[in-house]
Parts: sequence; structure tokens; C-alpha cells
Amino acid sequence: MKSAFLYPLVLFGLLSSPAGFGQSADYEDTAAKLQGTYIWQKKPAFNAAYSGQNSLSTDKEISYTATITAFLGFRPWAGGEFYFNPEVTQGVPFSSLTGTGGFTNGEVTRTAGTNPQAYRQRAFLRQTWNHGGGTEKVESDLNQMAGTVDKNRFVLTVGNFSTLDVFDDNAYAHDPRRQFMNWAHMTSVAYDYAADARGYGWGFAAEWFAGDWALRLGRMTGPMQPNMLPTDFKIFKHYGDQVEVEHNHEIQGLPGSVKLLAWRNRAVMARFQDALAYGNSVNWVPDPEYGKQYLFKVRNGEQIKYGFGVNTDQALTADLGVFFKAMWSDGQTETLAFTEVDRSMTAGVSLKGAAWGRAQDTVGLAVARNELSRERRAYLEAGGISFFIGDGALRYRPETSFEGYYSWNAMKGLWLTADYQRIHNPAYNADRGPVNVWSARLHSEF
Repeated sequence: MKSAFLYPLVLFGLLSSPAGFGQSADYEDTAAKLQGTYIWQKKPAFNAAYSGQNSLSTDKEISYTATITAFLGFRPWAGGEFYFNPEVTQGVPFSSLTGTGGFTNGEVTRTAGTNPQAYRQRAFLRQTWNHGGGTEKVESDLNQMAGTVDKNRFVLTVGNFSTLDVFDDNAYAHDPRRQFMNWAHMTSVAYDYAADARGYGWGFAAEWFAGDWALRLGRMTGPMQPNMLPTDFKIFKHYGDQVEVEHNHEIQGLPGSVKLLAWRNRAVMARFQDALAYGNSVNWVPDPEYGKQYLFKVRNGEQIKYGFGVNTDQALTADLGVFFKAMWSDGQTETLAFTEVDRSMTAGVSLKGAAWGRAQDTVGLAVARNELSRERRAYLEAGGISFFIGDGALRYRPETSFEGYYSWNAMKGLWLTADYQRIHNPAYNADRGPVNVWSARLHSEF
């Protein structure tokens, strides 16, 4: 645990020092950038009528995550960009990452315990074919080299990356390193996008841009077993497909967008109705190996899981913006790769600090509501345990949360954030909570 407190000091010294690479330019042939994020969270003790195998602990807990990522890229030929992202991670989640649908830290899936661990995060090729219609400037950013592209273009991304790098983006709620921390805001949390346990996979995404419109489709690999790390490379047999239509617009000169997303997973997953039937057949006696996590006992066939969602953002002034997301999934099967939510809805506001002389500061406020399908709910009410949740019983209520943060730009490339979250009915159980979470985040990039 001592290294957890040394890490922010090392991070600050490393990332606040001058660097000669990663500078903005009108055009870049190569890119070398670095980010570092440290998130510390405290959960005071809370009340609960009972606890089960996968409950959030009622005791006071401290959690932290630390990540350092390099973003390296070059242009191998005209229109082509290749990127490679090595990352080092470290961290400890609340309650071994159990007990809520919307977890409090979007970084926590990448971490691997108290010892730093290095791995390849991304390695992918992006190819752009321009087709006229005027040009627009591309700013230098992480995994994005400065230059220009045509407004009408076709873009193909192939390799190892995250589905969320391309799909379900939002101007105000998408990145837990810079914006809201809760999983409910980094994407539509009922979006069970195919990925390994860290949130990455192999596959492709094709994007067609035509003026104010964009059409995207992609296929990605999922895990060999739900929510586990090893990747299932049988991409023509087991996969996650998604298609998204986006329209960008202006209202009184202020930008906004609307996205409609549909997705479909095909993988070996357990059905909740089968797990419920198995539990009834053994009179809910715990299995010696799996306890009451009977999903393992009935995970014996390929299943289909699908969902639909809407995602909008809109600037109201030069500094104030709002967002709304909603997602529905069928909820017949266990979670493949994300978290245990079958219906989700989030909304919030984001305000830059120009009015008080702090143009690079940001204030964010958001609410979220997560729900379960009837089938998942029935399994949990009977005492079943699933991968992330299971209190042994359930007095069902939707899980709701509030999050507010203030991000202070301490110096160029360095932000300090104070964040507060309050979760009602954790793991959809009215007999538990509410839960308060206080957070501090140190983030730097150059």
C-alpha cells in the first residue's frame, strides 16, 4: 500500500516536467504522447440489512487506481496511421469489484493489484480515404495526429483497440480520466460491448462520413469466458457487432450531436431462466465450487444478446453543455464483457470555468438510473449469485446515482479533480445503502 501513496508524487514529477515531444502542430508524421492518472477513492461505512457473497462491503474502504500510458504513432503511407499504446497499471477496487452495477471508477478494470503490471493496451491501424466535400482540421491528441481530412471520407480501423474508441462517444461524458468517473457515464452502461476484462479486443470498425452524417459498423472479439481476460479469437463464430448512425448539427451556432446505436453479441453465455431452473432443481443448495453462482453450471451453449440506445450532447453556450444517454438490452443472458445493467439512463451538465476566470476548469453534474431485466431480477431474488452482484436476497429497486466533480487545471497538462458520488440501492437492493464515495484524481498528459 505504501507504493499507492508514492505514486502520485512520482507521477507529478514525471508529467509536470518539460518534454520535447507530443507538441501540437498543423501536421504530424509521428506522435509520442504520455498520460498518467491516479484516482483515490474513499467509501465510508454504510447500513445494510444483510450481505451476501458478492455484496459491496458495508465497512469503510479505500480504493485507488494508477495508470501510465504511452501513445505512439506514425504515418506508414498516405492516409495511414499506426498506433501502439503500452500501459502500466496498478490498483485495488472496492470489495474486489463487486456490489454495484455502476462502479465508481472507470479506470478500475485496467488495474491488476498492488504490483505494477505492464501490458499492450492498443495496437491498431487507421486508414482514411478522402472523398472531397471540403476539408476540416484534425487537432493533435492522444492516438490522433494533427492534419486535415475531407468532410466526406471513409475510415477503417483494424487491430487491437476498444469499441468505445469509435462507438458511443459523447462530448461531456466518456472519459473517466478527464470527465465523470462512474461507469454509468463513460458509455451507456447497459451497452455490453465485446471486450476482454480490461475493455479491449481485436476487430475492425468502418466509418463513413458524409457532411453532417456518419455511419459506423464494427465487429470485435469478446472473452473466452464472460468477464474474463483471455480473448476468444473465433471472430467469425463468437463476436460483438455494432452499428451506429450519427448526425451532427448546430442550434444557433452551437454544436450538438445525436447517435443511435444497435449492437448484438454472439457467445457462449448462460441464460438466467436456465440458471433459475437449475437452482430450483437443487433446492438452492450451494455448489462446492461455485456456491450459488449457478450461471457456471448452465453456461453450455451459444446465445445471442442485443440492445439499442440513443446518445446526445448539446452545447447551450460556449462554456455550458448538456448530455443524455439511454440504452435497452434484452437481459436474457448473463453479462458478456461489461457490467450488470440491462436498462440505463444518464443525464448531466458540464460547465467550463471562463465565467470565474478559469477557462480550463470544468464543473460536472450528472445522474444515472440502472435497471435489471425481469429474468436477471428473478434469479437474484431467489438467492442466485452472478459475476459482480448477489446479496443472497433482493428487494428490488433501480440503482440510482449522483455524481459531481470539479476539475482544476493546476498548470498546462495537469488537472486535479475533486469528485463526489452517492449511490442509492447498490446492486438494485433497497435493503442496502445509500453509499457515499469521495474521490480525488490527478491527471496529466503531454
